[in-house]
Order: sequence, then structure tokens, then C-alpha cells
Amino acid sequence: MSSDPWGRVDETGTVYVRTADGEKVVGSWQAGSPDEALAYFERKYEGLVVEIGLLEKRVRTTDLSSKDALTAIEHLREQVDAHHAVGDLDALRARLDKLVELVEARREERKAQRAKQSDEARQAKEALVAEAEQLAQSDQWRAAGERLRALVDTWKGLPRLDRKSDDELWHRFSHARSAFSKRRKQHFAQLDAQREEARRTKERLVAEAESLSGSTDWGPTAARYRELMSEWKAAGRAQREHEEDLWNRFRGAQDVFFAARSSVFAERDAEQAENLKLKEELAGEAEKLLPITDLKAARAAFRAINERWEAIGHVPRDSRPKVEGRMHAVERALQEAEEAEWRRTNPEARARAEGLTGQLQAAVDKLKGQIEQARAQGNTAKAEKLERELEGRQALLDQALKGLQEFGG
Repeated sequence: MSSDPWGRVDETGTVYVRTADGEKVVGSWQAGSPDEALAYFERKYEGLVVEIGLLEKRVRTTDLSSKDALTAIEHLREQVDAHHAVGDLDALRARLDKLVELVEARREERKAQRAKQSDEARQAKEALVAEAEQLAQSDQWRAAGERLRALVDTWKGLPRLDRKSDDELWHRFSHARSAFSKRRKQHFAQLDAQREEARRTKERLVAEAESLSGSTDWGPTAARYRELMSEWKAAGRAQREHEEDLWNRFRGAQDVFFAARSSVFAERDAEQAENLKLKEELAGEAEKLLPITDLKAARAAFRAINERWEAIGHVPRDSRPKVEGRMHAVERALQEAEEAEWRRTNPEARARAEGLTGQLQAAVDKLKGQIEQARAQGNTAKAEKLERELEGRQALLDQALKGLQEFGG
């Protein structure tokens, strides 16, 4: 008979293991000594210890599922309960019980974590849906389209929810994308139609611009080109592949016209500059007639100068007032001299002037006599009134005398 703290072998070769519930038969050993029997079954116990240790490590350090862990624990428990090993089997059962508790705790943790992840995923997907629905109304086609594609990538990276919730959110998300895509297609279809209309309008404008490029009707044609430019701007942009070519043709036609006009205007400006020089010389010649001493000679000389003036063409517009003003000043001086000469040599006008002067002189003399009489009588008020009247008559007399002098009187 042989024994140790956890088991023994009786004289029949039966091997026992000691447990809290008493001795349990492990098996029968007939192939060797009792010590060899105990050593054999103790090695089987050590094997169980190793397996349990490995399972504990897997549970703590890997993502072993709760189901697989409990299956492995149950398998080891069956081996322990079969009593086919000699050792502290109660301690192994206790370790397996604690391992079950750990697996259950880990399962609850994972369940809570999955619930949290699911809630976070739900919130994230709801946020994606809300943003997608907002973007569906945007007319920032490029930016919104790129953002929607980014939202799809974000959605794919999120965990799935329960089928019902996930399908509902995906339906809203997909509907928002479809709505945006539909609006964008409608917008660009409308834009294409507008650009096609713009192309047809600009083809017409180009044709007219090209037909006008050879015109020499400078003013009306330039005005029409300005109108065509306004119509061009109002027409909007044509398709990219047509816009540049149409513009080059349109602008080219205008360039031909305006280059020709500039050439003609440059030639005209040179001619008008020469005309200005000639007219300035004539204006200077006319100004030498002033002051007028011989009206008849001055009139004849001015007439000759004016005939030469009229034979000269136009001068630059901005110079015209000054040079013409010089000639007009001489012409006015001649007119004033003629009027003065006429007044001086008109007998009827002289007689009227002399008569008026005589009447005014008599009135002044009379008023002076009345003033002296009023003062002699001490009537100051009457004298002052008559003096005021005298001032007015005297002014008229002075003016009449001046006019009479013009007649040589």
C-alpha cells in the first residue's frame, strides 16, 4: 500500500484521490508499483493544471468568445469531475468556478461595450443622415457632392445597428443623396440649355459684328458695337469649348473696325491740327485790325480774312471755342464800331438827342430855382424833396449829354 496527501493505492491496486467529499476511485493500476501508479495519475493532474492555466490566459488576454470559453471550461470540468487524476481537484474546481465568473463578467462588459458602440454608431449615423439631408438642399454642387461622398465612406466605417434601425437610417441617407443627385442633374441640364441658348445668341452677335467690321459709318457703327457688347454680356456664358472661339471672333471683328477708324481719325486729326495752325494765324491777323481807326478799311480786311477762314476745314473740337472766340471778338468790335458810326452820322437821332438834352437842362435849371426859393422861404422839407428830384433829373441829363457827345456834339 502507498499514499500521499492527495491520494493512495490499496493492496488491490485501486487508486484513490482525496476530495472534500471523501475519497474517489481514480482507477486500477496493475502494471507497476503503487508509487508509479501515484506518479502516473499526478502527471495527469499536472496536465489539467496546465490546460486550466492556458485557458485562464486566453480568457484574460484574447478575444475568446464567451461561448467558446464556457465550452472549454465545461470540457475541463468534466475531466476534473471524472477523477482520473491525483491532486487538489477541489482547487481546480474553484479555479474553474472563478473562471466562469470572469467569463460572465467579460461577457457583460462586452455586452455593455457593444451597447455603447451601438449607441455611438446610431448617433453617428443619425448625424450623417441629418447632414446629408441638409446637403441635399445645397446648391454648392462641387463641395456638397464631395462632402456626400465623404459621408458614405464614413458610414461604411461605422458598425451596423439592428436591421430595422440600420435600414431606416440608410433609407433616409440614400434618399438624401438621391435627392441631391436629382437636383444637381436638373441644374446642370438647365445650365446646359442656358449655355446652348447663349451659344446661339453669341453666334448671331458674332455674325453681325463680322458684317460690321468693314463699315466706314464710324459713329453709328461704334454705337452698334457698344450695343452688341451689352447684348454679349447679357447672354451669359456658352459651353466652354465654344466660348473662347466665339469671343475671339467677336473681339476680332471689333478690332478690325476700330483699327480702321483709328487710322482714319489719326489722319483726320493731323489734318485738323494743320487747319488749327492756319486759323490761329488768321485770328492773329484779324486781331491786328484792333483798335479800329479806319472802319471801311478794317471791314474790307476782315471780310478778306474771313473768306480765307471759311476755306479752311475743321479744327480739333476742343480747340474750336478758343480760336473761333478770337475771330468773334474782332467781329463784335467791327459791329460796335459800325453802330457807333451810324449813331454819329444819323441827323434825326442827333436832333432827338439835342431836344431831349435841352428839355432835361431846362428841367434841371427850373428845379435849382425852386430849391433856392424854398430855402429862402425856410421850407426845408420842400427843398429836400426837390433836391432828390433834382438828383434823378441830373443823372438823366448826364446820360443824355454823354449820348450827344457820340454825335460829335
